[in-house]
Amino acid sequence: MLRAPHALRAFATVLPARLSYGTVSLSLMLAVRDASGSYAVAGAVAALFGATNVLLSPARAALVDRHGPRRALAPMVSLYAALLAALTLATWRPGTAPVWLGVLAACAGACTPPLGPVMRTVWAELLDGDRRLLQRAYSLDGVAEELLFVSGPLLVGLIVQVGPAAAGIAVSAALIWTGTLAFLASPAVQGRRRGEAVGGGGGGGRAAGRGAAQPVVVVAGVGLCVGALELLFVAFAERAGRPDAVVWVLAAFSAGSAVGGLLYGAVPWRSSARSRLPVLAVALGLLSAAAGLAPGLPALVGVAACAGLFVAPALTTAYLIADASVAPELRTQAGAWVNTAVNAGLSVGAAAIGAMVGRAPLAWCFVGAALAPVLAALATLRRPRRAGGGVGDAAPVAEVVAVRQSSEPSSS
Repeated sequence: MLRAPHALRAFATVLPARLSYGTVSLSLMLAVRDASGSYAVAGAVAALFGATNVLLSPARAALVDRHGPRRALAPMVSLYAALLAALTLATWRPGTAPVWLGVLAACAGACTPPLGPVMRTVWAELLDGDRRLLQRAYSLDGVAEELLFVSGPLLVGLIVQVGPAAAGIAVSAALIWTGTLAFLASPAVQGRRRGEAVGGGGGGGRAAGRGAAQPVVVVAGVGLCVGALELLFVAFAERAGRPDAVVWVLAAFSAGSAVGGLLYGAVPWRSSARSRLPVLAVALGLLSAAAGLAPGLPALVGVAACAGLFVAPALTTAYLIADASVAPELRTQAGAWVNTAVNAGLSVGAAAIGAMVGRAPLAWCFVGAALAPVLAALATLRRPRRAGGGVGDAAPVAEVVAVRQSSEPSSS
């Protein structure tokens, strides 16, 4: 898969930029706390940044699909980096009014470049319809993203040992600006044309896009479950009298996701992606419910690792279905909707389970978290299949490949 022309260069240059996603949120929260002296202000500013980032992600992806990555991402990332630089200056010393910190954070979140969806679109174009290689590419991409989000906070921890937390925001700005420009200089991106130049128009893309509802709904349930589990792991460790041991539970969960993603990408599946996605979601739900029955922390570590095995594969499968559900000029938007569903699920899941903890037995809280992916999977199974099969089966994939081969792939 990495032998595809220019694939390795594109992937290697975008990784430092995507590392910024793992450093910026924690850096912003710590910097605002130091500047304002208030955790409430820090939480509110971070929430504004995250809200505009998540809610406007499809709109930013639409700009990339319409104008191409070079014309859309270059000004977008430059404005984003400039706003992060302004936040760095505003939080370097105390005194900036919280309202201005909130405005800057909201504006920065609104300009965050959608590098994950764009990279997945580039994978789809580079691999030219080879679904098995695309499965491997999305699996590798998901594992890399998981590792970046784990290592990002560690980098912030190193930064705050030698300087103010605001320096972490500056590092985040430098990473994403230089990394994105290097990514845009790759031949894999330079050769992409803007989406409106693609034959096959938007009408067919919109019709096919209805098939993207399944992955969006299911990954929203997966996100709800994962967001809830992270908080429940903390609560379990605290009730076991070992709050520090939660790091091992979370590490096992992340490691399981990484291993599951690599194994999933290596298997030549015979079943369609649409049939695999509900199975993966239900498996995650069942193991999440079992985590609440763990007799102690060692058992919880093992169950968490097993549950994590299904997270990255579920996301990979959702991206595969979304990619095959739309016309080439809408790929980035389809991937961004999946991203939005996951991120929204993570936030809502953490908030919802936080209200349950302390009011219900912990085992029942785990069951509540488990219901989200199971119900989402069942809801999509109840949807009637249209004539001609569903995306992820052989015939629809062949149609998508035919569209790609009959015209120049869209940029994004």
